Amino acid sequence: MFIRNRWYVAAWDKEVGRKPLARTICGEKVVLYRRADGSAAALADFCPHRLAPLSLGTVEGDNLRCGYHGLVVDGSGACVEMPGQDAAPRLSARAYPLVERYRFVWVWIGEAALADPALIPDLWFCEHPDWTFEGDVYAVACDYRLLVDNLMDLSHETYVHPSSIGQKEIVEAPIDTRLEGEHVVVERWMKGIDAPPFWRTFLGKDGLVDRWQICHFALPSAVTIEVGVAPAGTGAPEGDRSQGVEGVVVNFMTPESETTCRYYWGMARSFDIGDAGLTERMRQSQAGVFDEDVVVLEAQQRNIDLRPDLRLVTLGIDAGGAHARRLMERAALESVQAPA
Repeated sequence: MFIRNRWYVAAWDKEVGRKPLARTICGEKVVLYRRADGSAAALADFCPHRLAPLSLGTVEGDNLRCGYHGLVVDGSGACVEMPGQDAAPRLSARAYPLVERYRFVWVWIGEAALADPALIPDLWFCEHPDWTFEGDVYAVACDYRLLVDNLMDLSHETYVHPSSIGQKEIVEAPIDTRLEGEHVVVERWMKGIDAPPFWRTFLGKDGLVDRWQICHFALPSAVTIEVGVAPAGTGAPEGDRSQGVEGVVVNFMTPESETTCRYYWGMARSFDIGDAGLTERMRQSQAGVFDEDVVVLEAQQRNIDLRPDLRLVTLGIDAGGAHARRLMERAALESVQAPA
C-alpha cells in the first residue's frame, strides 16, 4: 500500500554526493547525485537506452554517465550525449522533484506538477539556532506501517526498552488520542515519577519528575515525538518546560516494498547544544534503542508473512496507530484514483 503525490525522505543530505546513490521509494528505483555546484538531482534508476541502472554509472560535471554504453543524461533526465553517435538521441530518464530541507533530501513520488514544497513537514527545531539535531538511517525488513504503529503506541517501551527509556509508569499513564484533520496526536503525561535512566542523566537533578511523550503523525508516514522531563511541580504539564530538558524525536519511514522500508530517525534537543560529544553519545544511545525495536518489528513481519490469514487486533492503546492507518489507507486509495 503506497501513497503517491507525497514527499518522502530519500536520504540524509550527507549521504548524497558525487557518487550515484541508489534508492527504492514506493517500489520505484531512484538514483540521486550532486551536480558540480552541490545541488542534488533525482532520476529514475533506468538508463533510457538499455535500462541498465544509472546508479552503476559515474558523475561527470552536472551529468550522469551510464556505466553500460556511456549514454549521458543531465539532471533533468535529458540525454545529452551518446558515444558513437553524432547527435544525442531524443531519450530521457524520468526526473523527480527534489528539495533539500532540514538535513534531509526529499523526493516527490507521484505527479511532478503537484509537487508543492509547502507540503514538507515543518521541522523548525532541526535548524533553529537554539537546538541541535543529529540521527541516522536503518534498512528495516518490515512493512513501514508497523513502524508507524510502534511509534504511535509507546507503551511498548516498558517491555522492549526497560534499561533505557522504558518504565512501568508508561503503561499506567492515561493517553489522550486526537484526530486533527490529516494529523493524529497521542499525548501522555506521567506526573511525579522517577526519571528513567536516559533522562536522569541529562536532567542532572534528583527527585521526582513530570515526563511527557506527545506523538504526532502526519501523512504519508511521519512521526515526530515531543519528549522530556522536568522536576515535578515546575509547570511542564501547564506549558512551562523551562526547568526541564526536552527534545523532539524525528521519524520518517520511506517504504521500499510491501515488506521493507528505510527508517530515517534523529533527535533534536534544546539542551547542551554545543557539546558535540554528547550529540554523538545520544545518537549512539538512540541507535541502541532502535536496535531493540528492529528485532521485534522484523520478527513481527516474519510472523505476518507466515500466517497472512491472521489479523492484527486493535486495543485501546492502538488508537493512535489505528487513526494513522485509516488516514494512510484513504490517501493511498485517493492516489490510485487520481487522474494520471
